[in-house]
Amino acid sequence: VMNGVARRIIDRLGTKIGYLLTVVWWSSAEVLHVFARGPVSLGICRFLLGAGEAGNWPVAVKVVAEWFPERERALAAGIFNSGSAFGALLAPPAVAFLTLQYGWRWAFGLMGCLGFIWAAIWALFYRRPASAAALVGPKPQPLPLRQFLRSRLIWQFTIAKIFVDPVWYFYTFWFPQYLKVSGGFSLKTIGETAWIPFLAADLGNIVGGYVGGKMLKRFPSLDVARKVTIIFFLALMGAGTLAASIATTPVALALASVATFGYTAALANMLALPADRVPSHTVASFWGFASMGSGFGGMLFSLVTGVLIDRFSFSPVFVLFGGIPAIACWLIWTLPDEHYS
Repeated sequence: VMNGVARRIIDRLGTKIGYLLTVVWWSSAEVLHVFARGPVSLGICRFLLGAGEAGNWPVAVKVVAEWFPERERALAAGIFNSGSAFGALLAPPAVAFLTLQYGWRWAFGLMGCLGFIWAAIWALFYRRPASAAALVGPKPQPLPLRQFLRSRLIWQFTIAKIFVDPVWYFYTFWFPQYLKVSGGFSLKTIGETAWIPFLAADLGNIVGGYVGGKMLKRFPSLDVARKVTIIFFLALMGAGTLAASIATTPVALALASVATFGYTAALANMLALPADRVPSHTVASFWGFASMGSGFGGMLFSLVTGVLIDRFSFSPVFVLFGGIPAIACWLIWTLPDEHYS
């Protein structure tokens, strides 16, 4: 829900203030976890954390749209998105260490404090590009909600994300549980191994952005180049996940790395796509609307994941998340040729 709210706030406030407020909210919610005393208070903290996180992607995409031309956007998006994967890479060993040594509250408290440090650095040093700062005249307004709701491009892109992002959520939230249940891994062993797919994801961000830029030179059409690159890496993500359904746990760990590599490589180009179609003052609205849809998709597929694991095993879950990227590939390939000014 907050993805839909944050998109308009960020397009109106701009990147500097919008990002500052987003990270301060997120960090405050993270620190609040220290004071949770039961499932209800913990759930409230998780809700507030998700509300704060929602602003990150729309404003990050907007920053890329302001600073980079179309041929550089996929690589720029891949670089900033690598921060997310790098954080996920550090999280298993760091959280396992803090939890085993000091208790789980330290993990939340420390991460929240790091967020405040980041926000202070952003407030002190970030500046808008000269080209954007030099603009004069009335401030452009985001597309009205009515126009969003009538756009086939936005709806189709949103639905595509519904069948892409839950695969990443599965690896982020459920894969450690898979290592515990199917492989008998202890918390210590999970901390030592669960970071591997996220190292692959970091590489995917950079490789996907680099390949996306190269593809723009090979295809006369920006639209076709972007679509072909996204579909190739989504297919890689699906193939790795499907193969993991019949693999042993150590092999599944390697195949999960293939899948996370494919996801972030595709995402680097998907992050650049809104800026290809809409002006920079509307990019956050576009991406926020699409992310709101993927959030609801993540909720649905998380419930389905729990049911499948309880009644069967992890194998049908791998089959599910290996198959749904095919739907996203078709939706991306058939995106209509709509542009907005």
